Amino acid sequence: MTATIIDGKAVAESIRSEVKAQVAQLRAQGLVPGLSTVLVGDRPDSRSYVTAKRQMCAELGIESFGRELPENVAQDELLAVVRQLSADPKVHGILVQLPLPRHIDEETILNAVSIDKDVDGFHPVNVGKLGMKGRQALFAPCTPSGVVELLDRVGAPIAGSGAVVLGRSNIVGLPVALLLLGRDATVTLCHSKTRNLADVCRQADILVAAIGKPRFVTAGMVKPGAYVIDVGVNSIPVLYPDGSPVISEKTGKQKTRLVGDVDFDAVKQIAAAITPVPGGVGPMTIAMLMKNTLRAAQHAFGLL
Repeated sequence: MTATIIDGKAVAESIRSEVKAQVAQLRAQGLVPGLSTVLVGDRPDSRSYVTAKRQMCAELGIESFGRELPENVAQDELLAVVRQLSADPKVHGILVQLPLPRHIDEETILNAVSIDKDVDGFHPVNVGKLGMKGRQALFAPCTPSGVVELLDRVGAPIAGSGAVVLGRSNIVGLPVALLLLGRDATVTLCHSKTRNLADVCRQADILVAAIGKPRFVTAGMVKPGAYVIDVGVNSIPVLYPDGSPVISEKTGKQKTRLVGDVDFDAVKQIAAAITPVPGGVGPMTIAMLMKNTLRAAQHAFGLL
């Protein structure tokens, strides 16, 4: 068996096209979705992420409101900005770029985001509703919802399947487990204290790896025919066959490359479908953020 490679880039492009068409319909009625990004400090990675989100808004017709604050901003000042955005009717989604400086209490800031504008899906009420039978969260976190979207688009039978999630982070592991449970999978959430981890993984019809350990999941841990979603993004050194490092002629530094939490080359030989790294789950995050922003606007406009 050779697995179907799940093309996250193609799926994300399809989602963006769907969002763009629906945004155009809203704008034709004079209704303009708006997303505000809040950037504190000038971390290169955070600025890159925020820039990508703003560019995506422009491509899809979503109005972008950027707020940038210095690294040493007082918590009360940042809190006031978030509260002002929560009250602004032109802003339908608010994204506070993480991480925040150490002197800022992230929980306090994220809790101040209006639940109706929590397009990151991190508000405790939204996360709590994911785990409550008969309740529906207005938003689910973007990466976990992207995982489920990929499973749907590849035709994975979620209901009734045994799903194993490796990692219990608030950002990925816990919410993706709750989303799968809400879709009637039988879910096992694993972590560093889980006993007989390989045996547990081998029972999974759906295996989601989100632990940040390069190539941790080997072929021997995967059930033949399983659907494997690799959320991990790890940088490893590029080596010559003799084990010596490959040095970049331009920078003089050792070359690195990205790999996931799954040993892709080995596992793809036995899985039914698998996501690559890069090009799998990664492109889905911003696409699902745009989808959440559209949903927030539709909610504000009374269209849901």
